[in-house]
Amino acid sequence: MYRFLLSRQWVILTLLGLVLIPTMIKLGFWQLHRHESRVARNEAVAASLAAPTVPVTELTGKGREPAEEDKFRTVTARGTYDTAHEVVVRHRTGPDRDTIGYFVVTPLVLDDGSAILVNRGWIRADRDLTAFPEVPAPPKGRVGVVGRMMPDETTEASGIKDTKGLPDRQVMLINSHKQAKEVDRPLLGGFIQLVRTSPEPAGKQPAVLPEPDHSSIGPHMAYAVQWWLFTAAVPVGWVVLVRREAKERRAAAAGAEQPDVVAEPV
Repeated sequence: MYRFLLSRQWVILTLLGLVLIPTMIKLGFWQLHRHESRVARNEAVAASLAAPTVPVTELTGKGREPAEEDKFRTVTARGTYDTAHEVVVRHRTGPDRDTIGYFVVTPLVLDDGSAILVNRGWIRADRDLTAFPEVPAPPKGRVGVVGRMMPDETTEASGIKDTKGLPDRQVMLINSHKQAKEVDRPLLGGFIQLVRTSPEPAGKQPAVLPEPDHSSIGPHMAYAVQWWLFTAAVPVGWVVLVRREAKERRAAAAGAEQPDVVAEPV
């Protein structure tokens, strides 16, 4: 009765099911690993944000990058802004995570003559993207800044292409090694993502970027369960289809074997 399973149609259907099962199991574990990575990332960010505030020179130095575990850690620095070497970073979203504009990056000159790049925040883009935008001036004189320690941005880590031939003082990535070619003083590795300035600056300033999200875990666990449910549905569906096919064949065979009834003449 089940010899129909050897037919071309059923062999193809069975092989398809055998391929789908391990594929969907693998996709489920892929989503599970993404969930675990997101949870681990959230825990690392939360730990960095909760860590004690330290001077920026404890986490970075000349020719030295901040450690990966120090990303988002709160740091302090004191110095004077060097607006002559200020740049803007193109195609960045604002605090609403939707509107495109620029990050404003200004070197902060420290007491020893070295400098650290400071991402002072976000501004809207002008209509003319080929000209340097109107940027709110930073506070003059000696200031203290509090911000989050960030590693240098790279194409490999961010996925942002480092486009060449940009207008003057416009860049695609915040990278101390690249900016050191333009700034006539040593730069510390990485940069500070500004949180607040002391004394507080007067007038309009770039919009400070919000604290990184470290609570959302995304839909990856739900997707993993979904893929595994699909996996379980394949053999169940295969059995249902086989039983239905066998039942229909038995009914057809019984109908063929039943003799025709001839009516007797009156």
